[in-house]
Amino acid sequence: MTTGNTPTGLELLQSEMARQHRDALVSLDTNQQRASEIAKHAKATGRLLLLGMGASHWINRVAEPLYRAAGIDATAQPLSEYLRAPIAGKQTVILTSQSGGSGEIIRYLDTAESTDGIFGLTLDPLSPLADRVPSLIGAGEVEKGFAATRSLLLSLAMHGAVLACLGQPLDDLKAYLNAPSKYEDAAVVSHLSESDCVILSSRGVLQGVADAGSLYFMELARIPAFSLEGGQFRHGPFEMLRKGIGVVLLCPSDNDSESVRRLAEECLAADVTPVIFDMSGKDAVPETLTISMPPYTGITAAAAGLVAMQETLLKAATAMVPDVGTPIRSTKVTDGE
Repeated sequence: MTTGNTPTGLELLQSEMARQHRDALVSLDTNQQRASEIAKHAKATGRLLLLGMGASHWINRVAEPLYRAAGIDATAQPLSEYLRAPIAGKQTVILTSQSGGSGEIIRYLDTAESTDGIFGLTLDPLSPLADRVPSLIGAGEVEKGFAATRSLLLSLAMHGAVLACLGQPLDDLKAYLNAPSKYEDAAVVSHLSESDCVILSSRGVLQGVADAGSLYFMELARIPAFSLEGGQFRHGPFEMLRKGIGVVLLCPSDNDSESVRRLAEECLAADVTPVIFDMSGKDAVPETLTISMPPYTGITAAAAGLVAMQETLLKAATAMVPDVGTPIRSTKVTDGE
């Protein structure tokens, strides 16, 4: 409940999420010129480096395979790692930071020999990032909610603007943003809220969405949440499965759907009931908790999966934490340096 004129952490998150589709559409339209400039530079170098921290890194991770599909050799890396082991060679760089002012961003800009070929992606037009390099700017004000919600969808939309300039169609993404669906499942929320640890997993583009979800749930529910790519999950970590561990799978509509469905069946065999955000277009895996979604692909699948997961995980976290969305050990803008 709002205290005086100060909204709660939950209210801030809900406010961000309520306007994110609209702001994402605006961000697609208003960044076309800058997106064209970035795409032209990336095509000239043939190499794109996506750098960010926290949720900004994970949205870069979503975009990484989409750029590769567009013919660009793209790599997403945490900026803190890059600062300690730079990747040599001529390349185009996108620095992603919703605030545009994290400690790693400032250090990178202060130590870069040249800003030629370096571009920003941020929600703050007055930030150091936007001031020092040509930047894509998200619509609306800077995100105020503690955990990233609107900033992720807007960042994905801005990557989409660049991808469109590389020849990738966005008609399905725009259609989704204009008419988003809501997915309600009280059983899923109840199941996750009773977990003491959660593992999120997928394949391809949706793996980056799972990565973002793990951070989101750790921040809000304050329990361990791991993100493991489908193959990595099966190579050893399966040993940790037990009662009390929640598993969230994002099932794509492409050929990887079968591998995710097999993973769900193996979870059931380990006496763990997985939650599946299912875009496969197939019947639900028996005995799982399945949220059926349209068979979206590519960037549209990422956008729809991201929002559906945000909504569900926020409800679960709200049932677990009395002051959800109010950080006790962290700040919105962080200096990890």
